[in-house]
Amino acid sequence: MRKTLLLGFAGLLLPGLLPAQSVLTIVPQQCVWRAGDNPAWAAPGFDDSAWQPYSRFNVRSDLPYIWVRCRADLSPLQTARDPAVQVALYAAYEVFVEGRKAGGAGNVRTGGFTMNTIREWPISADLGRSSAIALRITRRIVSTVPAGALPPLSIRAGPRTILNDMRSSAILAQVSQRIIPAVCFGMAGILGMILLPLWFNDRSRRELLLLCISCVLLPPIYTDYVGAASLFPYPVWGYFLAWALPAGIVNICRALFFFALARKRVPLLFWILIIVGNALYAPTLLVTLLPPAQALWLDAVRSHQLEAVGDVFRTLENLAPYVAFLPWNRLTRREKPLAALSIAWGTVMMLFFAVRFTGANLPGVPNLQLHWSGAVADAEAVSVLSLMVALLFLLFRDQRQVTEERALLAGEMQAAGEIQRMLAPAAIQSAPGLSIQVAFHAMRDVGGDFYLCRVLPDGRQRVLLGDVSGKGTAAAMTATLLLGGASARESDSPAALLGHLNLVMSDMHVGGFATCFCADISSDGRLTIANGGHLYPYCNGEELAFENGLPLGIIAEANYTESTFYLVPGDTLTFVSDGIVEARNSTGELFGFERTRNLSSRPAEEIAQAAQAFGQEDDITVLTLTFAPAEVLHA
Repeated sequence: MRKTLLLGFAGLLLPGLLPAQSVLTIVPQQCVWRAGDNPAWAAPGFDDSAWQPYSRFNVRSDLPYIWVRCRADLSPLQTARDPAVQVALYAAYEVFVEGRKAGGAGNVRTGGFTMNTIREWPISADLGRSSAIALRITRRIVSTVPAGALPPLSIRAGPRTILNDMRSSAILAQVSQRIIPAVCFGMAGILGMILLPLWFNDRSRRELLLLCISCVLLPPIYTDYVGAASLFPYPVWGYFLAWALPAGIVNICRALFFFALARKRVPLLFWILIIVGNALYAPTLLVTLLPPAQALWLDAVRSHQLEAVGDVFRTLENLAPYVAFLPWNRLTRREKPLAALSIAWGTVMMLFFAVRFTGANLPGVPNLQLHWSGAVADAEAVSVLSLMVALLFLLFRDQRQVTEERALLAGEMQAAGEIQRMLAPAAIQSAPGLSIQVAFHAMRDVGGDFYLCRVLPDGRQRVLLGDVSGKGTAAAMTATLLLGGASARESDSPAALLGHLNLVMSDMHVGGFATCFCADISSDGRLTIANGGHLYPYCNGEELAFENGLPLGIIAEANYTESTFYLVPGDTLTFVSDGIVEARNSTGELFGFERTRNLSSRPAEEIAQAAQAFGQEDDITVLTLTFAPAEVLHA
């Protein structure tokens, strides 16, 4: 595809390229250079015989300001139409021809320049056989980003239309090298936008957000590369920023994505690799803020040392999927394709950064980046796009399965809630002389709290209240079974009923336990109560303490003891589950026993709402019972 585009554009440019023999190229052997900055060095008659040959010039970190002087025979341009001089240079500069300023690019005081690095300016047509072309140059970078030698200084003179055509040809050649990555990662960005609604629909799936960010931030990086290749006139600091910031975020999110996909915590070693490897992008951003001398020095350190260290850390960082999905033999059938694609993606990125590492020109390390950078970039782009498409397909499939499973679970939860409501709240009975109020607020659709209020055949009032450990469907189903176990046991005493429920809980083998108490109240105010690990009730605002037993389900042979009290007219008993005292506000403070005791004489719903407003973290149940004998009621 790249060759086809190149041939097509070349065909359009061919008419302008045919007369290229009238363009003069000033070669390095015609030029000399000197460090420093003196405007007098632009004079045509200036003696530059002591200057150094430019053919041996290397960009150095201690030379932000230099001058270059060239001698050229420009007399052939006397018959040219619109003669101009063209300069290609990654720096801020001013160009002088025979002592007259022809033009400039960027700011020679700050060193800032735009990525429109090939420029031309009109010059006089009456130039002689030995004309002086001088460049006043301020440098602030020593290499292209992310790594690679700066293109050499190029100076040409000729008809402006032909120079423009040559500039267009250079743009075509540069852009064609970036086409495949730009197209592939542009498509990856579109895929990332598709992931965003999936994450909004289910924010618990952090891997969707991380993959979305990894995809969406790829197009800005390669748009930046294409923008620079097409000589778009945006500032060099913008070029650095549009590359370094998204690249660092993409690398971080990619490594975290692998662990999130595997449902694993990120090990400390990988946090170190991620932080160090991507913190080394920071000097790239600092280069844009410092004065020329400091920026040039820092960029030299960045491109020659820090970038190599960063690429080592980024290479190791992409071992993340190998570690995240260990051990392989424990992966489910659903997880294995995701693991294989993740490992393939990590391998591709390891090879990419390993090749880029060789571009740091370290002693003994062959510069593979110099010869293979284009092929490696194309292969990375195609491979990563293919892997992203495959991952997206699998994630869509998983999302559909999760949605179906949640819909099924929601139906089951609703059915469980209906059963629970049928067995408990709808069955409230109160004996004459007793006023009973119940407030029940499940943490979820169903809860692990349960209660029962029945009038026994002999006229006694039975109250049963309990709390199953855990939350959700499992706790609710256990509570429902315990309520079922308490039915048709009217002849049991409170202690005998708790013993029976303890055996039911033990025989279920569901794990966990349940706290529970049972109280019988006769018409004369006799209160017989047995407790299995539940919170003590409150009587007229004070805790009513008595002998307590083990929660249900701990030991099958547990025995429970009964305690007896006598109520007088007007006495109020308040029974609560631990969801009241364990309510917690945003600062972590508990509702606690003191607040519960102070509110224990209030109506049941008022107590429950106070704890719920404080910060509900568990099922909340409050049952209040007020004793007023029949003779008092009829008095």
